[in-house]
Amino acid sequence: MTTADSDNRQSGAVHTGIRRRGIWSWMLFDWAAQPFHTLIITFIFAPYFAAHVAPNETEGQALWGFAAGAGGLAIAFLSPVLGAISDATGPRKPWIFGFSLLGALGVFSLWYVTPAAGGAMILFALASFTIALIGFEFAAVFNNAMMPGLVSRERLGGLSGNAWALGYAGGLICLILMLTLMVASPETGKTLAGLDPVLGLNPQLLEGDRASGPFTALWYAIFIIPLFLFTPDAARNTRVAGAVVRGLRELRQTVRHLPRERSLFSFLLSSMFYRDALNGLYAFGGIYAVGVLGWSIIQLGVFGILTSITGIFGCLLGGWLDNRIGTKRVVTTSIVCLIVAGFMVVSTGSAEIFYFPVAAGSVAPDVVFYCAGALIGAAGGALQASSRPLLVDQAEPDRMGEAFGLYALSGRATAFLAPWGVGVMTTISGSQRIGITPILILFVIGLLFLIPVRSKA
Repeated sequence: MTTADSDNRQSGAVHTGIRRRGIWSWMLFDWAAQPFHTLIITFIFAPYFAAHVAPNETEGQALWGFAAGAGGLAIAFLSPVLGAISDATGPRKPWIFGFSLLGALGVFSLWYVTPAAGGAMILFALASFTIALIGFEFAAVFNNAMMPGLVSRERLGGLSGNAWALGYAGGLICLILMLTLMVASPETGKTLAGLDPVLGLNPQLLEGDRASGPFTALWYAIFIIPLFLFTPDAARNTRVAGAVVRGLRELRQTVRHLPRERSLFSFLLSSMFYRDALNGLYAFGGIYAVGVLGWSIIQLGVFGILTSITGIFGCLLGGWLDNRIGTKRVVTTSIVCLIVAGFMVVSTGSAEIFYFPVAAGSVAPDVVFYCAGALIGAAGGALQASSRPLLVDQAEPDRMGEAFGLYALSGRATAFLAPWGVGVMTTISGSQRIGITPILILFVIGLLFLIPVRSKA
């Protein structure tokens, strides 16, 4: 492969020579990484931490939020810098490898978080989660920066949507495997499929829940391999010396002129809030259902399966609509749907729906929460699938690493707002329902900042 081909790929030009297996291997990154979000952040480990490791569910929700916020701050400060440096040096894969290793080690360590073990174990759990979060998020930054060099702009929406759909499918399969083979009820000792847990996992010690850590690490390590083998990477810059200084200088110039780029600046501000809100829904939805509705991990797993299925369709639909109604319209509609879903969540309790009381023992609150989860999955999938192409519309073709670094910054600069806002509001009010309301405010702010954004598609 010639140097010119590599330079074109770095600039995001059309590359007819890239084989299909290279594109599929890039898409497998989402397949490999999604279980971290599905199993660890949302449906299994986070609720396990809140219910069985922290002193109580309310304090567990607050502690988890503070840890997620701390990891978000680290990502916010470093991602644009490292993205600019990677643009100057060229290849993305060394960065992906290093942060993948960090993420896998952090998530594997969650196996050692035993229930009700005291303050030291709580700190260990939060530190391991924070390390894993940093590793997975940074790996995603550099993986995203490779995307514009794989296909032409008119195919970006479909590529991003298909990749997110593949990720949701991977998360769904992992969740089903965990619920049917590993996670068991301490009362019955059986999994969702009525089986004894595999590998001799002890239900009384909640080893099935804890196994989500090593399982996620192993899944990621296996399915990330094709990316390194088959997906083309940018050529190494011959002027590697001084790349750090050059990358930082270019980043400083970009940031200084950023307010003049109204569309890009508005998009970064918008995504800063709506992605933070979406991450908040994912991070606290499971904890909320356990604490407010009294759901078991298995019930929560069924909820996760439903959300993942609708997420797959949302990703595919978002990619399909990209060139038909415009990327910005897909993003806008998705945010509105998520605001509706968020209201459904906060207005539902164990004895009421939409703030209206229901009969004791009624299944109506559970049904409403399931419906909200289905809407969150579909709208969240479409939102994530369309956000990457919308950023590409705003960025310079040869500065994608820096652009996605700024994108990570915009998603993480205020990443502490949702988790810390939930943590603070939960602590002040003593109520999980009131504590979750800051997420709705962030969605509304993101929607307002989206107004001046332009879409090329």
